[in-house]
Amino acid sequence: QVQLVESGGGSVQAGGSLRLSCVASRYPYSNLCMGWFRQAPGKEREGLGKIYIGGGSAVYADSVKGRFAISSDNAKNTLYLQMNSLKPEDTAMYYCAAGWTCLTWSDFAYWGQGTQVTVSS
Repeated sequence: QVQLVESGGGSVQAGGSLRLSCVASRYPYSNLCMGWFRQAPGKEREGLGKIYIGGGSAVYADSVKGRFAISSDNAKNTLYLQMNSLKPEDTAMYYCAAGWTCLTWSDFAYWGQGTQVTVSS
């Protein structure tokens, strides 16, 4: 079973930046599809971006394309989400997730505990 631990959330003013980290363990990292999701109170969970660690480019949701970027340090089994130009509507709990394929946003079986991001205007 894959274990995921996120960090890096916090409070920031609109226009600011944050970088989230997610450390994966208990499974060969290069075999995983990794993704970032968020869920705001009263809203459905939203897929933000995903990447197959073994190779390929990241895919992003339209809502964050051009502002958020996924990267991976394979030597550290760590996935990052760089968030720039943050807006108050980006306020949510952010989750790291892992699965075996990147075909759909539903292909994620393992989830981290989440890290809160709050953007003030």
